Amino acid sequence: MALFGVFSIHSPEACPLNNHANRLVGMKILEKMNHVKKKYRIKEIRGFYASVLEHQFVIILDAQDAHDVEKMVIDVGLSKFNTLKIVPLNEFSQITQVWKGMKK
Repeated sequence: MALFGVFSIHSPEACPLNNHANRLVGMKILEKMNHVKKKYRIKEIRGFYASVLEHQFVIILDAQDAHDVEKMVIDVGLSKFNTLKIVPLNEFSQITQVWKGMKK
């Protein structure tokens, strides 16, 4: 498994605070993610965070691959009102171990 960050951003007009249809979708996203995560080989949803006034969500997933993550965010409706970026992540401690092994 690998860690992925899902970074999503939407406009103020599309924000669930201001858009009733997107609010209905948004209120069910985490529930739907938990329901379908096995189908998309998502081992764990490590965190789902929102920066309300920045109109951003950040989701950290332990998943098999980015294509599964992509399919899942489409399935649960996150892509309905967000622009998404799926980024592979590493634990910082893993990166520092690599650095320690590098030559000058």
